[in-house]
Amino acid sequence: MTELDNITRLHIAESIHNEFGLPKKDCIEFVSDIIDIIIEGLQVSQKVKIHNFGTFIVRNKKSRIGRNPKTKKEVMIDERKVISFKASKNVLKYLNSFDGK
Repeated sequence: MTELDNITRLHIAESIHNEFGLPKKDCIEFVSDIIDIIIEGLQVSQKVKIHNFGTFIVRNKKSRIGRNPKTKKEVMIDERKVISFKASKNVLKYLNSFDGK
């Protein structure tokens, strides 16, 4: 894969198309379906584990006071949910095996 600033759904679908020769439309739908399944899994169980890739977890952040850096005005930031990702040991090992970039 070439160096990209951002990897989009379309980039992933094109990679699948190039690797397996499936129609591009089907590849785009396939990638969208996988992302939808992950989102649904997070809504239902708040945790999605993909073996040898990593785990997505929904975490609750408490409300807090934040500050606008321009105006220095304090504002209340509401309680919200965030998604965190913890890479698997295999992914971390792969990433750390590269020298430099």
